[in-house]
Amino acid sequence: MKTKFYFITTFIFILWGCAPQTVTFESLLLEMIDREAIAHYPSPEYTCRQFSSYDRATVTPGQASWFANWDRSMFIRTEKNNGRKEYVMMDTGEPGAIVRFWMTFAGENCGKGILRIYFDNDTVPAIEGGAMDILSGGKLAGEPLCSSVSDSTKYEMRGHNMYLPLPYARNCKVTYESASIKDPGAKTGGEAVYYNINYRTYAAGTKVTTFTTDEMKRAAKTLEEVQAKLQNRDRGLTGLKTGTKFLSGKIAPGKTITETITGEKAIRRIQMKIKAENLEQALRSTVLSIWFDEKETAAAPNVCSPLGDFFGTGYQVRFTNTWYTRVDNDGTMTAWWVMPFAHNCRIELQNAGVREVEAEVEVMTASWKWDKRSMYFGAAWRQFTRLQTGERKNNEGQGSPFDINYVTLTGKGTYVGDAVTMFNTVDAWWGEGDEKIYVDGEKFPSHIGTGTEDYYGYAWCRPEKFANHPFIAQPDGSGNFWPGYTVNSRYRALDAIPFNTSLSMDMEMWHWLKATVNFAPVTFFYMLEGGSPNENIDIDGIKEPVALIRTDIVADNE
Repeated sequence: MKTKFYFITTFIFILWGCAPQTVTFESLLLEMIDREAIAHYPSPEYTCRQFSSYDRATVTPGQASWFANWDRSMFIRTEKNNGRKEYVMMDTGEPGAIVRFWMTFAGENCGKGILRIYFDNDTVPAIEGGAMDILSGGKLAGEPLCSSVSDSTKYEMRGHNMYLPLPYARNCKVTYESASIKDPGAKTGGEAVYYNINYRTYAAGTKVTTFTTDEMKRAAKTLEEVQAKLQNRDRGLTGLKTGTKFLSGKIAPGKTITETITGEKAIRRIQMKIKAENLEQALRSTVLSIWFDEKETAAAPNVCSPLGDFFGTGYQVRFTNTWYTRVDNDGTMTAWWVMPFAHNCRIELQNAGVREVEAEVEVMTASWKWDKRSMYFGAAWRQFTRLQTGERKNNEGQGSPFDINYVTLTGKGTYVGDAVTMFNTVDAWWGEGDEKIYVDGEKFPSHIGTGTEDYYGYAWCRPEKFANHPFIAQPDGSGNFWPGYTVNSRYRALDAIPFNTSLSMDMEMWHWLKATVNFAPVTFFYMLEGGSPNENIDIDGIKEPVALIRTDIVADNE
């Protein structure tokens, strides 16, 4: 069965390269598990945007309402359909696909409403049922394409995530029916409905086959295989002729070790483990840098990040197992990002700390056919050290919240993920803020959300750990309600965001109390030659002593 599926998949991908592609439910499933696809600029081309329940008072930067926080039960409009009152969450009139759908609920009869998805202006929904049944309850598909996190959290307080792709040829409308909704923002009570829907819009002329239950039945075997590969974290190495380079040794403070790989290849796996007297500090102050097709020694690296942040564990070892990264309890860290290069790559570990570090690194490569759509992988990191979060806030946005820039990218490429490591110092939730993603010079972000935890796939600030999903993880949430350490990550699959000239990723810093925190985002992206992030490594943040207890950041009396 596996061999048969491998050849079917390979045959389909060959066809993609030599004929106009029709986007189908099955082709999107196959794209999701094709590890090489993410390293090519998309074809057919698409944009990725988001509908959400963000507070519609968010209109103009510089006004307090820019941070308005009644980000629930906000809809496009209401409609009467066959005597029903339906709240419209999404409505788009171009060919595309829903590629990620997140919801959570609160209040009266929460989550008991009916979700309907209409395609191509049909008055009869193609998908209809309880929202949680559809998104995470198995009505359409099982784990992990339809799931909720954390599985240690009460079901009604989880984030419900659907990654099952839903393509459409002309139009898609999503509605929610509930008699418990009272007003926009649920300001007077009733049901509070939170949602984020990421969707692709394809270039004009792209052929798209609209999702139907019959299409889903015809693709049943492919769906089963894809679910299994995602659930088992298939690494995509079967059948590849690979080679391995080893980079190891003791690194004195201020020194580096380096390895160069030549040829037309791609890194398919990079694995490392370090030993140090102060392992937590070493995970932050040991820097991974990678240059692809380096033309001058002074050029900035494509990848530049502390080790722990790059692998999704921050500066404390926490088990996690996603589609792209894995961290084991013994400290072994592995990444499966595909990183192609046409001529050479140089890998460097720098010890920016004050104590010796011992490193063991394995880099697995395979052949790669470089073409005009091949992109270079990138990663950028920065830390906001002892960040002052402002006074207590309210839902009108007062109390001085502000936007933090994760990264600004200039050039052409795709944005494929990010993670944040933070240390909280007070007894209150730190992540009320929303993501704001601007593509190609937008004045208003085409992605604006409903909360940091919603962006990372869970809900209600919950501290429970989860490492059981291919695309989202919270390996530690100890600092969500209390002083402590939190790591959140989101890796993008079909919801990767293409850009032609620029992309800027901001996250609101909205802490419910005045606080001092450390906040360190790392971002992941692919770019065509010539693209670059807005800045290089934050060396001062790298050298800053890591916080393990509250008083590492603030005094007892603060």
